[in-house]
Amino acid sequence: MNNGILTEDDVLADLNGPQREAATHGMGPLLIVAGAGTGKTTTLAHRVAHLITKGIDPGRILLLTFTRRASAEMLRRVDSILQEMDRAGVSRKVWGGTFHAVATRLLRRHGKKIGLSPDFTILDRTDSEDLMQVVRTDLGLGESKEKKGSRRRQQDETRFPLKGTCLNIYSRAVNTQPPLKQVLQKDFPWCEEHEDKLKQLFSAYVDRKQEASILDYDDLLLFWRALLEDEEGGQQIADMFDCVLVDEYQDTNTVQADILHGLSPTGRGVTVVGDDAQSIYSFRAANVRNILDFPEQFPGTTVIKLEQNYRSTQPILDATNAVISGAKKRHHKQLWSDRIQGDSPQMVLCNDDDEQTEFLVDRILTQRESGTPLKQQAVLFRASHHTISLEVELARRNIPFHKYGGLKFVETAHVKDMLAYLRLAENPRDIVSGMRVLMMLPGIGQVKARSLLDTLNENRGDFSCLRDVTPPKAASDDWPLFVALMRGLGDPKAKMGAVGDQMHRVRRFYAPLLKGKYDNSRERERDLEQLELVAARFKDRMEFIAEMSLDPPSSTQELAGDSTLDEDSLVLSTIHSAKGLEWNVVYVIHATDGNIPSQQAVGDTDQIDEERRLFYVALTRAKDLLYVTMPQRYYTQGWRISDRHSYAQPSRFLTKEARVHFDQRIAFPAIGNEEEDSIDLSKQVRESIKGMWE
Repeated sequence: MNNGILTEDDVLADLNGPQREAATHGMGPLLIVAGAGTGKTTTLAHRVAHLITKGIDPGRILLLTFTRRASAEMLRRVDSILQEMDRAGVSRKVWGGTFHAVATRLLRRHGKKIGLSPDFTILDRTDSEDLMQVVRTDLGLGESKEKKGSRRRQQDETRFPLKGTCLNIYSRAVNTQPPLKQVLQKDFPWCEEHEDKLKQLFSAYVDRKQEASILDYDDLLLFWRALLEDEEGGQQIADMFDCVLVDEYQDTNTVQADILHGLSPTGRGVTVVGDDAQSIYSFRAANVRNILDFPEQFPGTTVIKLEQNYRSTQPILDATNAVISGAKKRHHKQLWSDRIQGDSPQMVLCNDDDEQTEFLVDRILTQRESGTPLKQQAVLFRASHHTISLEVELARRNIPFHKYGGLKFVETAHVKDMLAYLRLAENPRDIVSGMRVLMMLPGIGQVKARSLLDTLNENRGDFSCLRDVTPPKAASDDWPLFVALMRGLGDPKAKMGAVGDQMHRVRRFYAPLLKGKYDNSRERERDLEQLELVAARFKDRMEFIAEMSLDPPSSTQELAGDSTLDEDSLVLSTIHSAKGLEWNVVYVIHATDGNIPSQQAVGDTDQIDEERRLFYVALTRAKDLLYVTMPQRYYTQGWRISDRHSYAQPSRFLTKEARVHFDQRIAFPAIGNEEEDSIDLSKQVRESIKGMWE
């Protein structure tokens, strides 16, 4: 240390041995297998800082994450480390962001090399579904047809998949790359008979996107990969970066792995961090083989395991280690902690769902009285319906809770309405946004909206052409205002104008439509006011639209920043949504076969392995106390309606070897000796009957 300035050795002194080894590794391919709670973010941030201190230009470092917030947090830590060495601000030059955000930047700059116009707009998930539905309708797929000689309107074919399922099939196929037939057989067997029509639909969907100059999430990765495969463009992109680092590598899909290989075919400068034991997103096409096979894909790879856990007590880790040891394919590791003392996790046997709820509420309130706030307690579940009984009881007892795993903020209808105006102004060929905007106006239906968009397209996106259109009578008052709004937004100068001002103009026009279209309009208006404030932070409209599409906030609270209110609410969360988080006390509920693992996974080895990893993720969220609850009876219609029920078995992941690390108990043990009580009562009844004959 010199005048308060730390050397790199001073900074690295805070790391344990494997973390330090990973942070200071050379330029050969590196796989960091980071167990739950082992400080992977700290390690990766120190690695980026180390590369910079060793002379790597920060502008030639690419850091890929799965959320914008993860990237921002990583770079904040890098800057904090460098600041201690009197090199603050250097990390701002690092190319940091999600796969999709980085793809967007590169395609806007270099997409012309593969024939991609740089002014493309991006469809989010729900917009992609809407476009899929437009194409589906145009092709007449799924329409009912009346058979001759029938009094009833029937379908002469089985039902064609709905838009969401169609998009799921399409996305799975393009991200995993097998033939459509194989995708249908493995993941969508009920849709196999529609293979030919799905091919027709997907081909038309691709054409429609091209005509409108729009890309969906999958396209961003596919076009980035295509750019890397282009002889000239690929070399140019690869030459931009000396080092590529990927966080959460277990969550990458086949296309993302191809992109990484295209950026560095030999693996020089490549670092990936992840935990195969936490690969739980195969339904999003994540491929656990990417991290398992990384050493074979990049010969000469150094594998460093982070096994010291800084989150949980050793008794909890003993249980989680035993659970994951049953996985068929994994990088072997054994998590350990300096926190040797602690209560053993508990396996709690409940009579039924209602008793499970009673036990949970009792424990939650007891822990609160003992000093653990509600917000430091989490109930984790496999499926959303698992908490129905609990939610009812929490509401009845006036216990505040927040449930995670619902709609994101920008997936709500009123927010999508507002953004559609900007999206249409940015790209007048965007049929999804155009249909949405036009059909908000009274009297304009689907046919009229399509006709207006055709007119706009024929006039090369000049909104002035709409002035000559005679609107339906119901829209006569709104139409001139709408045309004036879109002409203003469509002005080329508006693209680089104040985005907040544009949103304000849209909101003023949209407010009366909002009141007539939705209930609780005042609450929705507050959302839009918040969105307008956020838009004011952006200087470029295209950047704002892309940001809202690529990494949408989950709520207005995320937009506004941390709440100043100290509200204490219990956390209810799906296990998938809980990944990366931690709480002092965790309750994992419905840990029975058919729930964990899900009934749908039974019979498929790969899916069972993923369900095991999902259970492992749930268990490793606990810092101090862990409860795993298992109802014995599941009633067919609820016990108040019918006594019909089935008995459940504990999850197959709670093996004999795993159970030794749990304290097993009954939720509410009987008080006293029930058998003796019943015998005494029986004796009294008999004596009473005998007394009648005396």
